[in-house]
Amino acid sequence: MDAHPGLELAAVLVSDPAKVGRDAGRLAGLGRDLGVPAGDDVGAVLDGRPGAVVYAASGDTRPDGALADVARAVAAGAVVVTPALYPLYDQRNAPPEFRDPVLAAVAEGGGSLFVSGVDPGWGNDVLPLLVSGLAATVDVIRCQEIFDYSTYEQEESVRELVGMGRPMEYEPPMLWPSVPTMVWGGQIRLMARALGAELDEIRETLERRPLESTVKTRTMGVFEAGTQGAVRFEVQGIVGGEPRIVIEHVTRIHPSCAPDWPVPPDGAGAHRVIVEGSPRIEVTVAATDEGENRSAGGNATAVGRLVGAIEWLVEAEPGLYDALDVPLRPAVGKLGRRP
Repeated sequence: MDAHPGLELAAVLVSDPAKVGRDAGRLAGLGRDLGVPAGDDVGAVLDGRPGAVVYAASGDTRPDGALADVARAVAAGAVVVTPALYPLYDQRNAPPEFRDPVLAAVAEGGGSLFVSGVDPGWGNDVLPLLVSGLAATVDVIRCQEIFDYSTYEQEESVRELVGMGRPMEYEPPMLWPSVPTMVWGGQIRLMARALGAELDEIRETLERRPLESTVKTRTMGVFEAGTQGAVRFEVQGIVGGEPRIVIEHVTRIHPSCAPDWPVPPDGAGAHRVIVEGSPRIEVTVAATDEGENRSAGGNATAVGRLVGAIEWLVEAEPGLYDALDVPLRPAVGKLGRRP
């Protein structure tokens, strides 16, 4: 938000009492104050009628709470951008229990909502669709996220949700049957809608590999040999009986695990779009951030897509929008600027 020349940071809300009163710039690791102390009074902030809200709280384990929070901000008249509400990635086909409260909030307060993914979303919607338009014929569109999780600083998610370092008999919640479709199925449906393709169904595939030796990570400690060290799964949009639109994740806790699977070009992580057709087109995007947490670059681009959409949403009519509605915008005013 601070790096965007067209936006002014008005408030920061936190759930951790230890963060209340701390300056937003310090919390963000900027090394300087922004003059905005973090608070926890949601009502007071929304009563101030902010023009926009970047909702960065998790919706993984609290979808109902996240939906209520977002609807409250939309009803207060704010433009809201968030990655937290998976069912609204493809908002036109979202379940009524998610779509209806947002539409009611739009009618009540005149706000808007745009939901895009943290994979990042552009890697599973606008980028593959753009690349597909360069081909004469298209057989399969494949979107890949390929990452070394040892660069992450989210131990609970890596160990508990994804299962890295847990026994192979452990069933990670993120890999339970139907959960990948819940998270990424909306992006499959959105791409199919843009392509004018009729989906037969959405399928899932899953492979897991154990670590052959014990490894130690910089941020999350030791991962023992024999425990889960790599995961590969696909969410497949089936068209005419064949997987034609595929979102694939290949994640490891160490490069030595599953070396025969796709690897990122720089060792840390990348997003890749492959269009099988005539011609075959492959685009790899490696976004790295400063410092040791190099994988943060991918998440930063997801935030950039969301924050960059705010000005367009403010000018647009109140409503519920998805990635096919909201255009990508150039970095106007950002050239040479640093937060």
